[in-house]
Amino acid sequence: MNTDPATPATTPDLRRTLTRTAVLGAVTLLGLGLGAVPASAHGSIVDPAARAYGCFERWGDDHLNPDMEQEDPLCWEAWQADPNAMWNWNGLYREGVAGDHQGAIPDGTLCSGGQTWSGRYDAMDTVGEWRTTPVGEDFTLHLHDGAQHGADYFQVYVTEEGFDPTTQELGWGDLELVEETGSYPPVMDIEIDVSVSGRTGEHIVYTIWQASHMDQSYYFCSDVDFG
Repeated sequence: MNTDPATPATTPDLRRTLTRTAVLGAVTLLGLGLGAVPASAHGSIVDPAARAYGCFERWGDDHLNPDMEQEDPLCWEAWQADPNAMWNWNGLYREGVAGDHQGAIPDGTLCSGGQTWSGRYDAMDTVGEWRTTPVGEDFTLHLHDGAQHGADYFQVYVTEEGFDPTTQELGWGDLELVEETGSYPPVMDIEIDVSVSGRTGEHIVYTIWQASHMDQSYYFCSDVDFG
């Protein structure tokens, strides 16, 4: 278990992405007249990328490109369903859960945080071939917390061997808790070392981030390939 609160360096790619978040998000939302959480307000797992962040990172500066439908079809579906989910890749949270995550988030809706924000993130629950990040049995989760909320704890789950994320809906019974951390102070970047064995092929890493500033719980599905 890694509870080291040291702040890792932000990479040049992430700095460019965060700059695009503020500029592109503001321009698009003004053009569409859509209300949304401010782009710098919250946070997400950026490596291995959570679904909303991954779709924004790949297509945020090219989201009208028709090639997305063929090259990245689940992201294309998500952009069509609600572009706010990608502009606000850092706002997938619920309030007032009081630690009862399984009670608040029904099976089949884990990746949308139980259809939080009136269904803004529902496309994150879509079953299919999401883009994956290659990982080994030992890998590191990177949370970027733009608002520096800190954390009471993180819970990191990985789907059981035999689960097929391309054909099966994700439920709590499909997950194994592989890491639970202590608290972190308010910093912008947090890295969590994770070790898991007995996994091959594609899986979902499911991360719960309990922020410290209030009872605010974040839920992230990251698609990975253990090879």
